[in-house]
Amino acid sequence: MAAGGKTNGQASATSTASMNGHSPSSRPNRPRKSSYLGADPRGDTSTGSLATNFPRQDTLPESPIDRPAAAQDRKPLRPRDRDRSAARKLFRRFRRTCYRHTWLFPLLLILAAIITYYTTGAGPQNPLHPFLCLSYADPAPHERTTTLPAHIGNVTQYGKGPRDFCFVAFYTIVFTFTREFLMQRLIKPIALRCGIRRGGKQSRFLEQFYTAIYFACAAPVGLYVLSRTPVWFFNVRGMYEGFPHRAHDAWFKAYYLLQASYWAQQGLVLVLLLEKPRKDFKELCLHHVVTLALIWLSYRFHFTYMGVPVYITHDISDFFLATSKLLNYIDARITPAYFATFLGIWAYSRHYLNLIIIKSLLLPGKLPFTNIRTGEFATIGPYDLNWETQQYKCWISHVITFSLLALLQAINLFWFFLICRILWRYLVTSVAKDERSEDEEDEVEDEEGEGLEEELEGVEGPVKPRLELNGQPVAVAEMPATGVERRGGVDVVRRKA
Repeated sequence: MAAGGKTNGQASATSTASMNGHSPSSRPNRPRKSSYLGADPRGDTSTGSLATNFPRQDTLPESPIDRPAAAQDRKPLRPRDRDRSAARKLFRRFRRTCYRHTWLFPLLLILAAIITYYTTGAGPQNPLHPFLCLSYADPAPHERTTTLPAHIGNVTQYGKGPRDFCFVAFYTIVFTFTREFLMQRLIKPIALRCGIRRGGKQSRFLEQFYTAIYFACAAPVGLYVLSRTPVWFFNVRGMYEGFPHRAHDAWFKAYYLLQASYWAQQGLVLVLLLEKPRKDFKELCLHHVVTLALIWLSYRFHFTYMGVPVYITHDISDFFLATSKLLNYIDARITPAYFATFLGIWAYSRHYLNLIIIKSLLLPGKLPFTNIRTGEFATIGPYDLNWETQQYKCWISHVITFSLLALLQAINLFWFFLICRILWRYLVTSVAKDERSEDEEDEVEDEEGEGLEEELEGVEGPVKPRLELNGQPVAVAEMPATGVERRGGVDVVRRKA
């Protein structure tokens, strides 16, 4: 037994030495001197291990899904803080609603002004009176207009002053509400019923429909107002007799200021780009600038008897322009005949009648080779500058008025040329397309859709998508290197040499 045990011990030592790379004869097996078993290990024992420092599963807080990280250290809100948080949420919800329904905020402003005006005592003493009602009623006798027709009787006249800007500002908000409400609640369902669903074409339809509604109301009212003045029917002498015209009846003043509000609102639409810019965007901006300048200068310097005929001639032609576009959008059969009628009305109202007014602004005399007299501006009524009596019909206003009306006429002639070209192309190619406001986005979408249908026609099986750059197909080998490759579902970064 002892011999067997010794043999086993020698074999074990030999095996251990062989594993350590030494032979049994070269390095003897040293006995163990001491052991740390049962004693404290050497080193810093004041800090626990990582495992013992981790909290146990039953003591962990709620998961981030159950409780957000930002809410773990949040203190309970005080009543005032809770009220502020609720107010912020309510304001954000109100703002989103106003973005969705753009007519809501103007409506609230209008209702707030009207309710406040009548609950605080309606009348001229109310600060809101200039915003909602006409100001400067019953001016002094020397400021009253004495050339009113006899059939309108002795009516209340209204003077002019800075408070008229309040009236224009308030009704600019009213026209903003009217435009957005009619386009979203009335006109858009009509467009959908007519099958107009694409974004660009639908927005054009809504804009032109609203324009037609407005001018359908403004043009008859303008003719009624003109009939209550000595200018009926475009009587040039009546524009200058009894100058200056410092006061007007309620119909005249309300019509003039409401037209100013409409064009001010259209100017805001143009500046804020609420409508898609057309090809003649620069000409349209110039037209709005000239129109607003004519409105303000004619009202301030008492040339309103010239302003009303200019209003009417543009309102009538704009109505037929908008309705002809609407008929073209719905592909009506009467579009060609209606467009030809519109062309004649445009030529008569915007050019013939306005050229008669411009003729009166020429130098006194006769047109060449005719007996048509010119220069009524300088020959009828006073023609000198007097600040005390507000007599502004002089050589300065003569030059400014002629320049603005001539510039407006040049813009109208440019548009008349485009209209005639549309009619010519329709007669030649049977295609009626408005060059000023074509729906380029819709055309691009249609062309892309038709091209895709042609490419997919006759293809069997799944279609492999292709990569394009600026409309041109790009091969994978031509793609610029990004330094990243994908191998086996793993992104591998290529290092530069």
